[in-house]
Amino acid sequence: MKTVAQFAIAREQLLDEQGRLTGEPPAFAADGEQLRRMYRMMVLCRMFDAKAVNLQRTGRLGTYAPCAGQEATHVGVGAAMRAEDALFPVYREYGTQLWRGVTLTEILTYWAGDESGTNFAGPRHDFPWCVPIGSQAPHAAGAAMAFRIRGQARCAVAYIGDGGTSEGAFYEAINMAGARSLPVVFVIVNNGWAISMPVSAQTGAQTLAQKGIAGGVAGVQVDGNDVIGVRAVMEAALAKARAGGGATVVEALTYRLSDHTTADDATRYRAAEELQAAWKIEPLLRTRAYLEAQHLWDQTQEDQLRAQCTAQIDEAVHAYQSRPTPSTDSMFDHLFANEPATLTAQRDTARRHPQRGSHTG
Repeated sequence: MKTVAQFAIAREQLLDEQGRLTGEPPAFAADGEQLRRMYRMMVLCRMFDAKAVNLQRTGRLGTYAPCAGQEATHVGVGAAMRAEDALFPVYREYGTQLWRGVTLTEILTYWAGDESGTNFAGPRHDFPWCVPIGSQAPHAAGAAMAFRIRGQARCAVAYIGDGGTSEGAFYEAINMAGARSLPVVFVIVNNGWAISMPVSAQTGAQTLAQKGIAGGVAGVQVDGNDVIGVRAVMEAALAKARAGGGATVVEALTYRLSDHTTADDATRYRAAEELQAAWKIEPLLRTRAYLEAQHLWDQTQEDQLRAQCTAQIDEAVHAYQSRPTPSTDSMFDHLFANEPATLTAQRDTARRHPQRGSHTG
């Protein structure tokens, strides 16, 4: 018997857990302002995340999906993308979206149940948040097919969680991307948990990156808490896709420091020791350690940044809370060119009931 196929999955890490370089830094890492910009965005995400959770806990926001611990993956991906590329998020990739121009107020508006929050100030071609698990992956493959047909040097980037890689839609997207050598990158955010289901109970695969291999799509792992490594891997994958080299699956290994959503209680299924260990290697700590070692950051800059973030977040919250409460009609708009009678009846029923509450409380 002979071997007819074999594969290997490489793993990239450029900043270790103590914030020390482990290899040759990519070109962008020589630009101190680029590194500071990425760190600033990561801090803004962390502070906004805490504020959004507080708003939900005090009844001023709907169910919210926190992103604490995953900032390096999100910002590293966003920094690697071009404006003309198209993003297909799940529902917590705020760092990528903020980098690309989505506003804090839009994020809050969406999680208050107002779909106008997806009317992004950022790239108009980026897709909205996707709550159904996995359906964004075929959308991204389809967009990449359109880019190929039109001869455009654009890429699609689709996020998916570790649990989402168990969905059929993910494999269908991989198959299409591999068969047609499409310009798309699938970013698996492996944060260890699909709500309460650990990765070890989800799959027998050694890595999630290898799930693309059967479809002819290359896979690579990266330390998802290493913003320099994530950006470097993404830049390589996007450059390959733009040059006609096809798709890539990038598995970013990170950790969810918070609950899955504000409707979840992770203490019911996750050991406290595991969470404590994760806090010691989270992305903000190591990025700041590296910047300080390179004399690119100090405590004065940290204090100024946090004051600026607080002001920016407060302004966004004020704008969000000052928005008029949407009419119930907004639930029915933009669904059909010719509204069916059943939907018209529902619209009329909603109008007859007084509105209760609002996105402000």
